[in-house]
Amino acid sequence: VLVTCQDVGQCIKVCLPCAPHRADNRFGEQRALAPFCPAPPYLSPPNTHLFAWLLKHAFIGESYEAGPVVARMSRCWSLLVLLAVAVSGTREDKITYQGAQLLRINITSEEEQDIVRALEDSDDVEAWNGLAANSTSVDVLVLPENKDKVKESLVSSNLTYDVLIQDMEAAIQEENPMPSDEEIAELEGRKGHRMTWQSYHRMQDVHGYLDWLAQSYPKLCSVQTIGNSVEGRPLKVLKISSDKAGSPAIWVDGGIHAREWISPATVTYIINELTENRHTHGDAVQNVDWYILPIVNPDGYEYTHRTDRLWRKNRSNGNSGGRCAGVDLNRNFAYKWGGAGSSHQPCKEIYAGSSGFSEPETSAVSNFVLSKKDQIKAYVTFHSYGQYILYPWGYDRVVPPDYKDLDRVARKAAQAMYKAGGSTYTVGSAATTLYAASGGSDDWAKGSAKIKYTYTIELRDRGYHGFVLPSNYIVPTASEGLAAIKVFAQEVQALK
Repeated sequence: VLVTCQDVGQCIKVCLPCAPHRADNRFGEQRALAPFCPAPPYLSPPNTHLFAWLLKHAFIGESYEAGPVVARMSRCWSLLVLLAVAVSGTREDKITYQGAQLLRINITSEEEQDIVRALEDSDDVEAWNGLAANSTSVDVLVLPENKDKVKESLVSSNLTYDVLIQDMEAAIQEENPMPSDEEIAELEGRKGHRMTWQSYHRMQDVHGYLDWLAQSYPKLCSVQTIGNSVEGRPLKVLKISSDKAGSPAIWVDGGIHAREWISPATVTYIINELTENRHTHGDAVQNVDWYILPIVNPDGYEYTHRTDRLWRKNRSNGNSGGRCAGVDLNRNFAYKWGGAGSSHQPCKEIYAGSSGFSEPETSAVSNFVLSKKDQIKAYVTFHSYGQYILYPWGYDRVVPPDYKDLDRVARKAAQAMYKAGGSTYTVGSAATTLYAASGGSDDWAKGSAKIKYTYTIELRDRGYHGFVLPSNYIVPTASEGLAAIKVFAQEVQALK
């Protein structure tokens, strides 16, 4: 257990199967041990609720007649209590961004672009949206210890800047007000799941929702685990079936970058609309098979909730500590891997990994999509932020032969998004419109899997909140994402 489990929740699941059906407890009741093992909270340590749960249930075996099975149960639970104590003693402290600021540096010349590039390379700032093509500004996160130095450097270089977020930690604390335990319990009892789209939810809620859909709509929905993350978390894909042979399919994913919380929230909102409100969206969405992976990077996503809200990469080599852990999964796909816009230095945010598909998350996506490549006609991956609809290529400022058709459909989607929520989305090829990014999933889907319509959608906003988009923006943003998805559904059905 100690060797194979990645967190206490998984260790508990190892022990639960050892609860056999056993009669004749000391009260003379005919019942199984299993009912005495309630489902544990699947939360990563440190977790005081989990520790209390373990203390409550650890020695349940002592209530039964002595025997080898009971002894195993008792030892199993005792081990978990010791494990919980050990984990709580070796926890990672939650990173605070108190005093950190988000600056928007204004750029008016190529000379000023060069100054900003040098600043990014110095590691005194972290670029949030990169130095985009033809950009007039760049957003950078500045930690408190670098704040005075960076501002003095900007002033001495005659660069102006605006402070978008005065205190990053305050913004993080205000981003995601959670309902009370009582409200969540009431919701779960009424609806059967915990999803609200009024808050950003943990992985367990998202996966629980997918499982609930599969149980509630077995003819429409099914769940498949296509692989596991570095730390052993499942990569769960929901299939929403058209129930028609030969239907085209669309792949949708989110959460490849851990800190982009609006992405999984948008994808799960789309799932909700394509299932529980299916008949309100027309025939187009019903005549397509959907394969949807809400969280490509579950380890990183959970890490943003429990340790570092602004973490980007996966958690490969997590024990190396600090920013040198992890791989940027959207630089790890094996089409034009390792080129412009990626890094071979592990401590960089855009570290591409040791090779294409070195990470289990990207490898799992590749294997699954390739197994369906003759059916999948559109590949849509949601990110944030900036409000862009981007098509290949991202590895260089060139375009595929059918770029005019890709552009036409993207502009149609942008119009639909504007009508749905009022946000303006910029359309264009990725490297030309934004910046070069080799090893991206969209380039791989187009270049290797040969999928016709391939898009990256960078959701809201344009920088005033950046990655820390308050949860009251979930529904407006996700409604725009749904509008784009409906356009893609129409287009794939028009293909000959």
